[in-house]
Amino acid sequence: MQTIFVQIKCQLGRAYSVADDLVQTVEQVSEVHSTSGQYDLMVKCYLEDGTDIGHFVTEHIQTLPGIQDTFTLIAFKAFS
Repeated sequence: MQTIFVQIKCQLGRAYSVADDLVQTVEQVSEVHSTSGQYDLMVKCYLEDGTDIGHFVTEHIQTLPGIQDTFTLIAFKAFS
């Protein structure tokens, strides 16, 4: 499994509807958090090994209504 985090800038007034759409329609989404700063949402996704991250983000996340911009981070290791 690959873990990625996608920061999302939403159109004004759309953060909650975008968060709901992500949770309801994108099966790879594990968590959605609202954030302050340049981006409105932080999304944690688990992708199958070998999944093309660029295609996943552009086809499954950026196409949702209300999304203005994204910034993707690839996670290497989780510490606990």
